[in-house]
Amino acid sequence: MAASATKPTPELASDSNPRRFMSNELRNFLTLSYDELEQLNLNAKEQRKNRVPVHKVQEERLKYLTDEKRIKAVTVLFSDLEGRLHMLDYDKKFLIKSWDNLTFDGSSIRGFTAQRESDLRLTMDWPSFYWAPSDVFGSGKVLVFGHVIDKDGTPYTADIRGVLKGYADGLFEKKGYTLNAANEIEGFLFRGPDAERRYHETYKFEYVNTGGYYHSLPGDPLRTFIDTTAEVQRCMAFQNEKDHPEVAPSQFEINYGYGEVVQAADQIQLYKLICRQVATNMGFTASFLPKPVVGVNGSGMHTNVSVSKDGKNLFWDPKGEEKLSKFGWDFVDRILTHGNDICLLINSSVNAYRRLDPHFEAPNQLNASPTNRGAMVRIPIGNDRSMRTEVRAVAPDSNPYMVMYSIFKTGLDGETAKIKNLRSAQRFLPDNIYTAIENFEKAEWTTTLLGADVKGRYAELKRTAADRCPRALGAIVKAQEVQFHHEVYNQFLWNLF
Repeated sequence: MAASATKPTPELASDSNPRRFMSNELRNFLTLSYDELEQLNLNAKEQRKNRVPVHKVQEERLKYLTDEKRIKAVTVLFSDLEGRLHMLDYDKKFLIKSWDNLTFDGSSIRGFTAQRESDLRLTMDWPSFYWAPSDVFGSGKVLVFGHVIDKDGTPYTADIRGVLKGYADGLFEKKGYTLNAANEIEGFLFRGPDAERRYHETYKFEYVNTGGYYHSLPGDPLRTFIDTTAEVQRCMAFQNEKDHPEVAPSQFEINYGYGEVVQAADQIQLYKLICRQVATNMGFTASFLPKPVVGVNGSGMHTNVSVSKDGKNLFWDPKGEEKLSKFGWDFVDRILTHGNDICLLINSSVNAYRRLDPHFEAPNQLNASPTNRGAMVRIPIGNDRSMRTEVRAVAPDSNPYMVMYSIFKTGLDGETAKIKNLRSAQRFLPDNIYTAIENFEKAEWTTTLLGADVKGRYAELKRTAADRCPRALGAIVKAQEVQFHHEVYNQFLWNLF
């Protein structure tokens, strides 16, 4: 008998695909081409670069949201004390009316308020507005970063993004300084969408590619992942430079251009978010654990920094040592002086101390060099536009706002140790998180950086995670250092303790 020519019955929603039954025919949500997205995001980036007054940008954005009927929601992003990215979707019509009074429960955010004083508010950082591709982020949405505000209306001290922005804006107003940064963020691509959360069951990560440095076939999974991620970054105005497989199997790095320090830190959060979402869509996991596999190179987040004034790079001096100015060398010397003090801020997890291993180009030496890959600070070749210093001892799982704030404030405001041959002295960063916590707690400088209250909260979070992991790192990655990692944890797991 011939098959019946009836219409197929719509499938009901399932756990694996809860939206399968939902039709798009009646919807009219914003979906833009990648070229259109890139132009919108480049225009917003130019406004940030030119420091267009915030009230003008605010007025423009609110008018846009009002007029653009195809937008249904605004995703507001903020980060907790450890650097984990949080997102809230606000209905667009509600946000237009209430953007200056968005409350949320701070007691549910690790490192924020206690339950008895839980109410915090979010306020929009309107210049930090992004249009995102609908095939990755969903249609009908735009993104904007927010600041956390305390009950009394002042910036919340544990919101390090707000602290960084206040510091950077203050330096521009008082001294005309613009703080510039670019990051080289490495990561791994592993098989399975939940490879980190399932590590306590599998005790292994499975590579998707074993080619290594610069080697990948055009259509293999790692290359496809890199290409897709780079396309998303491009349309979000990252202004890409180069991308490639890294030294270790299944490792990647996707480089993009310099930016003002707050924007640069925001891009780190967006970079990791994009990588994770693209990987999930492909059935993989993008991991930013510093050393997920023992025996191969770990992942770093080399942080290139410079300071400019009136368009002039203050780190450049054609007659200086390595063509770095005295201003730049003073910056480096302060970083080296306080390297052990701030190590916990730039290497914030138990797993990060596996990476500080001298057998794998580990930047664990408290010195500076143009060539030594083991130096904490490298002085790359540069010119009047590109001269910079590269802080190599930064892990990719660190709070990017904390990284930027601690590096710039230390480099500009810290002290210089009276150590002979400071830049070549044989001193080393700690090889375990307990020593890093002790150095952090003892240092007066970290109290100056964060204040006693936030410093205490941060140290407590780090010690709690450390105490749930084996004290001796050993030769294999332990399940606990993955399970209790701040970028991997889930609320259910933490509530068991």
